[in-house]
Amino acid sequence: MIASRARFRHAKKIERLAGYRVPEFAFSPVMLETITTRFNFDALDFAIREQLLSFFNDFLRCKCRNSPLCGCPERKFAKKVIELRENGLDHRQIAAYLSDEYGIEIFPADVLSFLEESVHVLEAIADVAHLKGEDALATKTVDHIRLIER
Repeated sequence: MIASRARFRHAKKIERLAGYRVPEFAFSPVMLETITTRFNFDALDFAIREQLLSFFNDFLRCKCRNSPLCGCPERKFAKKVIELRENGLDHRQIAAYLSDEYGIEIFPADVLSFLEESVHVLEAIADVAHLKGEDALATKTVDHIRLIER
């Protein structure tokens, strides 16, 4: 999944503030626990704080009992990448956007690979929807494929 490739650019600063080692991967359980429990966002410089708050607001807000380890953050991140592509950004622009908005570094090739995998999954969904007679779902899925591939 794409979320497993996302790294915080400022992981070392987060680690110093937390007072213990944290992995650089943004969606690792330790990182998610660190930034959601008693983490002093005010001790960060303005730009990093804003990026982390954007990350928190966009990916970590859910009502699940096991939050943030419920899987919602990873799904929301994947959805965000697909939405960015459907809005016309290419894989390089998506990687740059994630870096600017959230302080997340991800290789453009990883974004491209994820988008290609997503198209294959959507094609399978469309095929099954056609077989089951779910024409509305099949049409909607094909529309998403078209937006991703353009």
